[in-house]
Amino acid sequence: MNSPTNSQQTISDDDEIDYTVKPEFYDPDLDDKDELWVNKRRNGPISDAVLSCPACFTTLCLECQRHEKYVTQYRAIFVVNCKVGNERPNHQSIPRPKRGKKRKVSGESEVNAAGGEKLKQVCCLTCSTEVGVIDEDEVYHFFNVLPSES
Repeated sequence: MNSPTNSQQTISDDDEIDYTVKPEFYDPDLDDKDELWVNKRRNGPISDAVLSCPACFTTLCLECQRHEKYVTQYRAIFVVNCKVGNERPNHQSIPRPKRGKKRKVSGESEVNAAGGEKLKQVCCLTCSTEVGVIDEDEVYHFFNVLPSES
């Protein structure tokens, strides 16, 4: 019986790599180019974070503001790679908060609503992971995202 290890010569990956040839997909200036691209898209304003989908790491927002009290939540007006639930919108009425408290929405999201505000679910366009909600004023409230320093 010939097993694959006996019939074939085992060769190390390092023996097969030719280090004299420049790698095809390496660009030492790529970080600088990416930074210029993001700054061009932002048109100058400073953002608290760049938000990404927690499931597929797709960029969702380049310009956002962190919630003052709940540091894992962000709000934004301009987003990319997001879709608003359209088949069965996740309309959740939030009653007026009692005694200044805020009510939880969709797990860990807390949105202070002045009255019964209708919210729609916001999902990642790439993988359909729920990442937040959008209110009637078209402000996106993100609560299930990965922030990175901008």
